[in-house]
Amino acid sequence: MKEVTTKKLLDTIIAGLQDQKARRIVVADLKKTDNTLCSYLVICEGTSNTHVNATATKLKDFVRENVKVKPLAMEGFENCEWIVADYNDIMVHIMQRPAREFYDLEHLWADAKLKEIPDLD
Repeated sequence: MKEVTTKKLLDTIIAGLQDQKARRIVVADLKKTDNTLCSYLVICEGTSNTHVNATATKLKDFVRENVKVKPLAMEGFENCEWIVADYNDIMVHIMQRPAREFYDLEHLWADAKLKEIPDLD
């Protein structure tokens, strides 16, 4: 089986999130940041528990169907306020707005290169 590049996986993850109408997608490029466990953080938000759950579930299916990659782990389905999907070199955070504002991951990784992805309407 052909290896999927990190760039192709990142592009597929973004497309999958956009397909589910995830909001305020931000990609933090951590490749030049010391002491990180991954190369990219993808942060986005859903509008409700149902939206966060559906976005995470459909993202897993979308990525598997398009590039044949499964997450190593997914956590947070208990309350669907914040679901994390671990794609090894890419960590995806799907959050409700209150959790996103409280934890402010973009600020924690402010030394990383941040790229905002426009919402698709």
